[in-house]
Amino acid sequence: MQDVKKADLVIIPAIGGHLEYAIKRNQELLLWIVQHYKSGAEVASLCLGAFLLASTGLLNGKSCSTHWLFANEFRTMFSEVTLTDHKIIVEQNGLYSSGGATSYWNLLLHLIEKYAGREMAILASKFFVLDIGRDSQSPFSIFKGQKMHDDAEIKKVQDFIEINYQKKVTVNELSDKFGIGRRTFERRFKKATNNTVIEYLQRVKIKAAKKHLELTRKTVNEVMYDVGYNDTKAFRDVFKKVTGLSPLDYKNKYNKDTAA
Repeated sequence: MQDVKKADLVIIPAIGGHLEYAIKRNQELLLWIVQHYKSGAEVASLCLGAFLLASTGLLNGKSCSTHWLFANEFRTMFSEVTLTDHKIIVEQNGLYSSGGATSYWNLLLHLIEKYAGREMAILASKFFVLDIGRDSQSPFSIFKGQKMHDDAEIKKVQDFIEINYQKKVTVNELSDKFGIGRRTFERRFKKATNNTVIEYLQRVKIKAAKKHLELTRKTVNEVMYDVGYNDTKAFRDVFKKVTGLSPLDYKNKYNKDTAA
């Protein structure tokens, strides 16, 4: 590593296991990355390599992506970084990051296009049978409520929402039910979960809707009613906002009976 005097591009591979331990073991590498970035190199992290990149401090005040499954851990560890975990590729000031697992191929194609041109990127995508246009990992993500916090009352609210996702529940009703003033309730919920109450309600409902669309023969309208929506447009808009696909497109993509 110390033999490298000048770099144009530094690629940080994905890490695994205990993330904080991996970061601690690579402190020397973090300083090396910062040194080369300040000397003009661009830096790209693959998947969970974003944890190492964020640990350098270079991403503070900037945006990045990483594997959707580790979004909660990332936000907890690096509050100064804006995580856009729905994105496959994020590029900012010569710093690149990619989403989960094999999405690093999309970042590599992006880098090939930048350094070798569009024609070469298209050739590489065809040779390796890759979709060069993919830019979102939202359809693949599975919502897991952020419960790695110490606010016991908010955890009870989360449990209530997840059990009663079929019902139409308002923020005022939740605030009254758990005896917390609305403004305090919204502030505490956002601080604990990194979601507003409305966002959390929506994401729990859409998670349930995705399961229905994947595993049952129910129509989109039937699923909509099952998860507590009665407005087709509202359901479609929220579903697409969360997953990047319309409910029908999602069903066609993931339900084997439909695909058959």
